[in-house]
Amino acid sequence: VLVQAFQVRVLAGQLPGPAPTCGHGGVSDAHLNNTKADGERSLAAVILAAGRGTRMPGDVPKVVCEVAGRPMVRWVVEAVRRAGVKPIVLVVGHNAQEVCRVFRGDDGDIIYARQESQRGTADAIASARSALSGLGGDLLVLAADGPLIRTSTIRRLVEHHRRTGAAATLATARIDDPTGYGRILRDRGGRFHAIVEHTDASADERAICEVYPSYACFDTAMLFDEVARLKPDAGSNEYRITDVPASLRARGLRVELLNGIPPEDVLSINTPQQLREVQSILLTRMEQSHELG
Repeated sequence: VLVQAFQVRVLAGQLPGPAPTCGHGGVSDAHLNNTKADGERSLAAVILAAGRGTRMPGDVPKVVCEVAGRPMVRWVVEAVRRAGVKPIVLVVGHNAQEVCRVFRGDDGDIIYARQESQRGTADAIASARSALSGLGGDLLVLAADGPLIRTSTIRRLVEHHRRTGAAATLATARIDDPTGYGRILRDRGGRFHAIVEHTDASADERAICEVYPSYACFDTAMLFDEVARLKPDAGSNEYRITDVPASLRARGLRVELLNGIPPEDVLSINTPQQLREVQSILLTRMEQSHELG
């Protein structure tokens, strides 16, 4: 009974514990349908914000660390908001209240879902399923530690996904040093074959410079169906979202790639050094925007 009560409060947006509470945000039932009133497919977003960030100092969740004057998770949420996407599901976990505090009073379009244990990115997606009950259409999946995501990239990704009728569409970028990133494997025709994580890649695969920066758009129903089918990785025992596109392809479903994401846009933050690099890029963007404005 206590477990059931806890789950109800999380999916209503209110996590247990001291203030602040995480409000549901008042997302209306009109958003929880396959299509909007004008016939266009609905579009929601899931932002993965449950990780501990063990290489960052302190005990606060990595995604609340400030970069260029804002918590990094806020940069991602604002890019999604400017693209007109709602609802936004924030998957929280470690010190969840700290993440909620970032949006206190500004969470009218946010639903909170909790990943109870760190069992991988696909498990985090599964944690959001009940929060999106009744929602069809398409679903953006983004990482909260990637504050360089641009609204224009989100729009391009969704447009390509819908124009091609894909089950999944992945953004890709070519970078000089792909260490740590999942590599994009293509078939002989140049189409998507699989994503191989850096830790699992062979020497030849590690030489590939085309990477997956954790920007994806999925058919919502197909994504959740595939996540339910996943087996855990043999090495880490985690359920990985990067395994889903290859699984969809193996079932004969279409997986598209959106090429040409600028290399400077894909840097995620796992270390203090990367935080400084991302901050420098964001401050330059802000300066340029001010000059143009």
